[in-house]
Amino acid sequence: MKKDLICVKDFSCGEIEELFKLTDRLKKEKSKFNKRLYGKTLALVFQKPSNRTRVSFEVGMFELGGYSVYLGPGEINLGVRESIEDVSKTLSRYVDGIVLRTYEHKNIVRMAKSADISVINGLSDLLHPCQALADVYTVREKLRKLKGVTLCYVGDGNNVCNSLLFACAICGLNINVASPRGYAPNRQVFQESLVIASRNKARINLFNNPEDAARGADVLYTDVWASMGQEKEAALRRKIFRPYQINNGLLKLANKKALVMHCLPAHRGDEITDEVMDSKNSVIFDQAENRMHVQKAILIRLLGAKK
Repeated sequence: MKKDLICVKDFSCGEIEELFKLTDRLKKEKSKFNKRLYGKTLALVFQKPSNRTRVSFEVGMFELGGYSVYLGPGEINLGVRESIEDVSKTLSRYVDGIVLRTYEHKNIVRMAKSADISVINGLSDLLHPCQALADVYTVREKLRKLKGVTLCYVGDGNNVCNSLLFACAICGLNINVASPRGYAPNRQVFQESLVIASRNKARINLFNNPEDAARGADVLYTDVWASMGQEKEAALRRKIFRPYQINNGLLKLANKKALVMHCLPAHRGDEITDEVMDSKNSVIFDQAENRMHVQKAILIRLLGAKK
């Protein structure tokens, strides 16, 4: 039976730990996996441009011995030139998996429902599960633990924040989210995350004051103030979010060796300063690299290769 990755919740805590153990092996024993997906093909259906998501999946498939086909916005014109259902049914005859990077989350749900092969959420306006899984893996790699760790997310309660809520709740991390009023995470995601976190003895807290959220945190995390599709709001958001910048002042409130994370691309001088992004606390580019390693583990898990 096929398995999709639409939301972090599609994997249990145990399954995520197995993914992370496989990721450890993929990083240490790269050559042992260079034929694991031999003969497999992955379709990258992107309505949004990308640097990390596209390159990490393409290179990851190549390093596993597979092949990828990139289908950009103008090639399919998903939902306009051809229905999502017809695209997914056709691609199911050609390839072994689909990564969809889209705007509306319902597009991912529709594609997964109609496809006969695994569908991976490469980003939607609601969720970004591959990013969050790579983020939690990076915390585990750097701090050697997840339980008892507090991650502080500062900024817009966007798709990355929503997926981090799920990932932290499932894996047992505490998470503080500091956002301006009106820019909090999705209400349903937050409520579901609270229930999951309580089962795993983790804490989730919402703040309007970033200093309160950052105090004593083990990880400081941020994202752009205006995502793709929100360009018209950029000037207003810059005014509203100005106090929600990760800078030296905020870093001093966190634990002395706190990790600094950003999913990229970064708008230096807005949500994060140069001195913090380039500091010894920053693991931002390790975090970016881990996108590929974790996604390789996801591809092995979903595309049906032997363990």
